[in-house]
Amino acid sequence: MFVDHVKILVKAGNGGKGCRSFYRDKYTRKGIPDGGDGGKGADIILRVDQGLRTLIDLQYHREYRGENGANGSGKNKKGKDASPVIIRVPQGTVVKDAKTGLILRDLKVPGEEVVVAQGGRGGLGNKHKFVTEVMPGQPGEQRELILDLMVLADVGVVGFPNVGKSTFINAVSNAHSEIAAYPFTTKSAVLGVVGEGEGAFVIADIPGLIEGSSEGRGLGHRFLRHIERTKLLLHLIDMAALEARDPIEDFRIINSELKRYNPQLSKKLQIVVANKMDIPSAAVNLQRFKRAVKNKVYPISALKKTGLEELIERIKAILQ
Repeated sequence: MFVDHVKILVKAGNGGKGCRSFYRDKYTRKGIPDGGDGGKGADIILRVDQGLRTLIDLQYHREYRGENGANGSGKNKKGKDASPVIIRVPQGTVVKDAKTGLILRDLKVPGEEVVVAQGGRGGLGNKHKFVTEVMPGQPGEQRELILDLMVLADVGVVGFPNVGKSTFINAVSNAHSEIAAYPFTTKSAVLGVVGEGEGAFVIADIPGLIEGSSEGRGLGHRFLRHIERTKLLLHLIDMAALEARDPIEDFRIINSELKRYNPQLSKKLQIVVANKMDIPSAAVNLQRFKRAVKNKVYPISALKKTGLEELIERIKAILQ
C-alpha cells in the first residue's frame, strides 16, 4: 500500500529535575551543595531511510513521545539524558508544521536528519552557587506535523486514464502496477526501475489525470506533486482513441493542467509517446496527430512490447 500523506503528533521528553542536596561531614556542619543537574529530555528526530518507499508505517502510528530526562541526584550526579526517538521516513519527504503550513525541511538526502521536537533541558541542581531552590526541567516541544512524500523518480509517466500507463511501466520496469479496463485503476504513484547498472533509471506511473485535475477533479492534484521532482516527463497518448477521446485534445488538456498546477512543469522536457499502435485506427490518428503537434512522437505498443527499445534508449540518452 502506497501512503504519501500523513499527520503525526510529536512530543519531546521533558528535562529532569535538578537536585537539592548537601554534603555533610564532621568538618562541614552547614553542608556543601552537591545536587546534580537533571538530564535532557528525548529529542524527536526524522531520519531518511533509503529502504522505505511509503509513509505507511506512520499511517498506523501517529503519535510519538520521547522519554523524560532522569532527575539529578546528590554527590553532583547529573541525571541521565533520554535517548532520542528516531522516526524513519522515505527519501523525498517534505515536513510541514500542521498549524502554520510552514515547510520545516525537505528531506532529499539519504541518512539526512532533522530534529522536529527539541527535548527539554534538565533543571539545575544546587551544586551551582546561584541556585537556591530545586529547578524543574524544561518541557519538551510538542507539535503536529504533516508529512508529504514526493517521489524521487527520473521519469514521470503522465496521461489520461486508460491510455496504457500501467501496461507500459510493467513492460519496461520491475514494477507491478494494477491493470484493468476501468478508469483510475492506479490510485497511487507506482515506482519501477528500468535497466541495471549505471544506465538504470527510476520511472513513476502517475495516476490518471483528467481535465480539471489542477483544481482537484478526479484524483485531483494530490499526485501532481510527484511530477515536480522528475527530470523528464513521458506523455502517453491513446492513439487508437479507444475511449472515444481525441488524441490531439488529450495532449492539449494534460499539458494545460500541468501548466495550471505549476508553470514550471510546462517547461520540463517531455517525450510524447503514441501508445496502442497495434490497433488499426491508431495509424490514421498518428498522421493527424503529427501534423498538429510539433513534438517528435514515439509510436509504441506497450501490450505487444513493440517500439520500446528505441524509446528507452532515447530516455537514457537524455538522462545522461
